[in-house]
Amino acid sequence: MQVAHLQELAHLEDGYWWHVAKRELVTELLLRHAPPPGRLIEGGVGACRNLLAFQELGYDVTGYDIMPEAVELGRQRGLDDVRQHDLGCPWPSDRRDARAIILLDVVEHVPDPVRVLGNARDALADDGVLIVTVPAYQFLYGDWDRALGHFRRYTAAMLRRHAVEAGLQVRQLTHWNSFTLPAAIAVRGLQRMRPSRRAAEFPRVSEGTNRLLQRCAAAERWMLHRCGVPCGLSVVGVLTR
Repeated sequence: MQVAHLQELAHLEDGYWWHVAKRELVTELLLRHAPPPGRLIEGGVGACRNLLAFQELGYDVTGYDIMPEAVELGRQRGLDDVRQHDLGCPWPSDRRDARAIILLDVVEHVPDPVRVLGNARDALADDGVLIVTVPAYQFLYGDWDRALGHFRRYTAAMLRRHAVEAGLQVRQLTHWNSFTLPAAIAVRGLQRMRPSRRAAEFPRVSEGTNRLLQRCAAAERWMLHRCGVPCGLSVVGVLTR
């Protein structure tokens, strides 16, 4: 991740609809599948807003990130256990005690996602869960992905295959963020006609639009927990040992 994108995350994560919606989705999944207390590890902490939220839920949190700037930001925000670490290398602890592990839009950034998922598996307690989100659909790969250093975008089948290869079982697998998919397809088409080298930035929206998108995300979560979502800009998986 570029430092400029990390700074943008720090500015937006509290209130921007996409960050809020993803945090609320993951929180609901945690409370359903691995409620606190217990140890929670987040790999790829970014600006650390999510890790703070997980700590507020009652977890004993640990964060790993390859960027020293992200680690320093976490410490500035009062998180005691945030460490610089490459997730593709064996994780610092040999304990298998994590109640939950969170990898939010992380494994698309690494050349060997199966190794990262396997390292996460090795840190899970026997009854622990791993929650993973990834961007969907390789046909949408474009300037945004290149700017962020993505190696790939995913299908649900690909995420399932990588999980199985890493020795994990799939408890739940679904898309989310379906309501912005048509707009994203249109934007990617325009970007292919007019390539840009601009840094990756989240499109700004009005306060009213931001609230509307959060309500759309809440309605989608209601459906996701009951029957799943067949398409969307992201895939989310709940995985176990």
